[in-house]
Amino acid sequence: MNLRVAQRLLMAATLVASSFALAQGYPDKPIKLIVPYPPGASTDVTARLIGQKVSALLGQPVIVDNKGGASGNIGTEFVAKQPADGYTFMLGTDATHAANSYLVAKATFNPLKDFTPLGLAAMNPIVLVVHPSVPAHNLKEYVEGVRSGKIASAFGSSGTGSPHQLAGELLKSRTKAPLLHVPYRGGGPAVTDVLGGQIPAIFSSVISVLPYIQAGKLRALAVTDGKRYAGLPNVPTIGETYDGFDVPSWLAFFGPAKLPEAIAQRLSGAISTALQDPEIKAKLDSNGLVVPSDPSPKALAELQQRDYTLKGKIIREAGVQIE
Repeated sequence: MNLRVAQRLLMAATLVASSFALAQGYPDKPIKLIVPYPPGASTDVTARLIGQKVSALLGQPVIVDNKGGASGNIGTEFVAKQPADGYTFMLGTDATHAANSYLVAKATFNPLKDFTPLGLAAMNPIVLVVHPSVPAHNLKEYVEGVRSGKIASAFGSSGTGSPHQLAGELLKSRTKAPLLHVPYRGGGPAVTDVLGGQIPAIFSSVISVLPYIQAGKLRALAVTDGKRYAGLPNVPTIGETYDGFDVPSWLAFFGPAKLPEAIAQRLSGAISTALQDPEIKAKLDSNGLVVPSDPSPKALAELQQRDYTLKGKIIREAGVQIE
């Protein structure tokens, strides 16, 4: 028994030493940062902003590579299959790393097991907005209006399975209001239709509708996060009306599974340092994103696990169709 214990200790020590030695020379070549969405999206802007700072901190180029398609699944699957050497990581979202695996007939990766959490990049607040003609100035009035038929039941989102749809589905479940989801091909068309009055309400990322709220062209009723959004301090959370309601949307960095601890720490440390930069904070804020108070891998892993469970429950109970 003593020999067996000694062998295990020696093996563990060897692995630690090997990992440390690997990290000592890391990085010695450019690093790829995969964005599983097209250029121009908030994920792309965030990845390029933080990637530039991480590059300066690690002393190697961080090359952003957009691999969009299949609601983010193509780029995410690509990262899951890369070597765990620290030279490929990604900026994922609550869609790629929580909801999407429930929305395909056969998932090609496990968001909890096939990745190493590196750090939470930002929260992406979602807000329920209505056209000014809608006779509701708060969430209660909106829900009661839908129940009574005074307000049309349709609400738009950026697409099937999006966090915007799931927020609406949870509100429907919690209030028993007969809300009807209308999916759009992206947030832009949904915003266009609510501005034109073709649809009374949408759930949208704050950045897409903030200028219209400020100009009085749309009315904000509530945000879906557990905390109020600082850019709209007078807009309550849904949880203030319906206790416990919290549907977060987030952006976060992940590497492939089994990334050596020393390398994971170097990457996560660089990401955390980048997020403390006042200029980066200001730029993320201007894009409607909120820098988290705790961007650590542990905090990310806990958020991902909670959100994976929550989104799965909403999808199953709402009967969201798989692709």
